Amino acid sequence: MKSGFPPLFRAAEPVTLPWCLVRGKSRSVALFVAVNIVSLVCLIWALRGVNFRQLFYDIAHLGWWWVSFAALTNILLYYIQAWRWSLVLAPVTRVPVLQSSRAIFVGLYANEVLPLRSGEIIRCYLLARWSEIPMSVALASALIERIFDGLWLITALFFTLERVHLPPIIRDAGFFLALLVAVCAVLLGIAMFWRERTLDRIANARWLSWAHVLIKDLHLIGHSRFLYYAFFLSLPFLVLQVIPIYAVMQAFHSLRQLPLIDSFAITVILRLNSVVPQAPGNIGTFQWATIRGLLLFGVRKNVAQRFSFILWGILTLPMVVVGFIAVALTGMKIGQLHIEAHGSVNPPASVAEGDPAIRS
Repeated sequence: MKSGFPPLFRAAEPVTLPWCLVRGKSRSVALFVAVNIVSLVCLIWALRGVNFRQLFYDIAHLGWWWVSFAALTNILLYYIQAWRWSLVLAPVTRVPVLQSSRAIFVGLYANEVLPLRSGEIIRCYLLARWSEIPMSVALASALIERIFDGLWLITALFFTLERVHLPPIIRDAGFFLALLVAVCAVLLGIAMFWRERTLDRIANARWLSWAHVLIKDLHLIGHSRFLYYAFFLSLPFLVLQVIPIYAVMQAFHSLRQLPLIDSFAITVILRLNSVVPQAPGNIGTFQWATIRGLLLFGVRKNVAQRFSFILWGILTLPMVVVGFIAVALTGMKIGQLHIEAHGSVNPPASVAEGDPAIRS
């Protein structure tokens, strides 16, 4: 089935970046099953002993001005991410913020309804399709974003550790993230600053011509001032994520006394939790991380349990609505996008090796 894309998309060599691209059907199935089992266990733990009558009472008596403010700011935050993504790609091609934000909202919707953060690959696929950049470059730019997020998140984690004694599993997740970010940063740094002579030698190998395009574009990105703008823009993107969580705490009568700094710690914990593969909508693991975080500040477990579901609903449901609209505007169904996105990353060998039409 033809995709209707320019040759540069069909010629892209497979690039494994997001969690959703675990090669091999058996390993993909194993990861899918493991992730859903963990999420189910976390969800059962979060639901155990919940007073649903009290939960409905809490929902009915929320401060709806704060709820609206939380939902709106949570959506607007992703325009900052869209701006950052456009900055990363600025040396390669001009990507309007409206275009990158549409791709991000589609990806966020995919993360809510599909497992293993499939939205990461889908948003890259859409941006590559709309802006006519190679899929490998779109994926690399998304990885650059995640490295920036990881660097600032690690910094925020050390700040949090000065105030809160985090559980070992959360600290270990932070250390694992630091190692992962370091490895990815080194590999991308090598690609960005590779000498042209070495690059030209690689380009002589026809089957590595896709790497020539990727490294050329990464070289442009790495030597652009826009990369540094994007890096520093990642800090407010992280810090401002505290606002929706703090707003929901103000809407929830039992947690209004918690200070803003506690909301910051919860934000860091939730961000660390989102690093690992997730079930659709982060269901289960989101509640687990929220409850564990609130327990650190002396919040009773039954209160933390109810709040975790309210927070999840306020942050997730508006995003699903916005994402659904963004998907509808593409004229495609999310399942079709999922299939085509994975197909663009893992094209048939005959296509990946045989199409000489590569952008120089």
